[in-house]
Amino acid sequence: MQNLLEQILGQQSGPLVQFIKYAIGGAIATSVHIVMFHLAAWKVFPALQPEDWAVKVFKLPVALEDDARRARNSMIDNGLAFLVSNFVAYVVNIYWVFERGRHGFWVEIGLFYLVSGVSVVIGTAMMGHLIKRYGVRTTYAFLCNLVSALLINFAMRKFVIFKG
Repeated sequence: MQNLLEQILGQQSGPLVQFIKYAIGGAIATSVHIVMFHLAAWKVFPALQPEDWAVKVFKLPVALEDDARRARNSMIDNGLAFLVSNFVAYVVNIYWVFERGRHGFWVEIGLFYLVSGVSVVIGTAMMGHLIKRYGVRTTYAFLCNLVSALLINFAMRKFVIFKG
C-alpha cells in the first residue's frame, strides 16, 4: 500500500498508475479547456446555441449565429482555450506524470505545444466541419474534438516528448 501511495504522490510510477495519473491530469486540463471554451464561446466569439448544455444549465443568454459563423467562432474559441489548458497540461505532466530529460527545456515545451497543436488543429477542423457541414450541436462537435486530442496526445507525450 505504501508503494502505491508513493507512486501516486511521486513522479516515479508503474504503467497503470502512470496512466491513471495521466487521466487525472488530463481531466484537470480538459476541465480548464471546457470552462475556457465555453466562456469564450459565450462572451468573446459567440458560438453557443440555446440547446447547448452550458446554456441550459447556467441559463446563459446567447447570440444566435448562423452555422458558418458559429463554426468559425467555435474554432477561434477552441484555439484560445487550447493556449490556457495546454499550459496547465504541461505543468501537470512535468511535475506529476512523466519524467523530464529526454530533451532540453525549450525543445521539450516546443514539442509539447507542437504535438498538442497538431491534435488541436485536427480536432478543431473536425469540430468546424461537423458544425458547418452537418449542423451538429456545438457541444457534441466539441466532444469529438476532445476525444481525438486525448488519443493523439497521450501516445506522443509518453513515447516522444518525455521519458515514458
